[in-house]
Amino acid sequence: MHRRPRPFASGAALAALLTSCSATPDAAAPGSGGHAGHAGHASDHGGHAGHASHHGAHAGHHGGDAHGAGPLVHRFERAEDWVPEFEGPERDAWQKPADVIAAMRIAPGMRVADLGAGTGYFLPHLSRAVGPTGAVVGLDIERDMVRYMTERAARERLANVTARQVGPADPGLDPGSVDRILVVNTWHHIPDRPAYAAKLRAALRPDGAVVVVDFTDTAPHGPPKEHRIAAEAVAAELRAGGLSPEVVAEDLPDQYIVVGRRADAGTAR
Repeated sequence: MHRRPRPFASGAALAALLTSCSATPDAAAPGSGGHAGHAGHASDHGGHAGHASHHGAHAGHHGGDAHGAGPLVHRFERAEDWVPEFEGPERDAWQKPADVIAAMRIAPGMRVADLGAGTGYFLPHLSRAVGPTGAVVGLDIERDMVRYMTERAARERLANVTARQVGPADPGLDPGSVDRILVVNTWHHIPDRPAYAAKLRAALRPDGAVVVVDFTDTAPHGPPKEHRIAAEAVAAELRAGGLSPEVVAEDLPDQYIVVGRRADAGTAR
């Protein structure tokens, strides 16, 4: 669920806690596969529902300064309502999708999951990156986000893209099945992040990596300040889940990127 900035309009959030966030900034966690979309916090961009905008109702996460007030809860049930929020042209300026894709180090033929993909903001970019021999799956907890992504893939002729609904506490990925997992504007929607990170690690292939993109404390859009998570805290949660984290030095204006690799693997290709 990648959502685009919207004054605090969380993105798809965990179904009960997650709803996609890929599309825009604050998409909720994997509901449909996480997080209805990265739309979530474009300005608040959605929750898991789309990585774009995280507006509205973020019910508290479990406390802690560095780790936020607790998972932000927000639903993104009608996909078309979130398209203007998660897919607006202004999102490209701060989301910088090309830079995010570059940080993922995707090779042709890879299998990539977009967790909390929302309306599918990142799907065309991921589709091009893996090429015709690769595969991309958009995951979200919101059924209608999955419906929208499926129709989008057909409409835009993204033959290597599918979409699937997942539960709020499980990404629904088979062990060793993916090379990269993208989590945009959705991490702050997940309630038990270390446990969730362990499930993501189990889904990775030997050289696999989880790529978390979320809002900095000073970003003008995104979730409420109390729900933002510092990059160092995300790294600690990935480490607790068995991953080897690194804060990537990418020049995103409002966000950070943390890459968690399988601790038993070498540098991501």
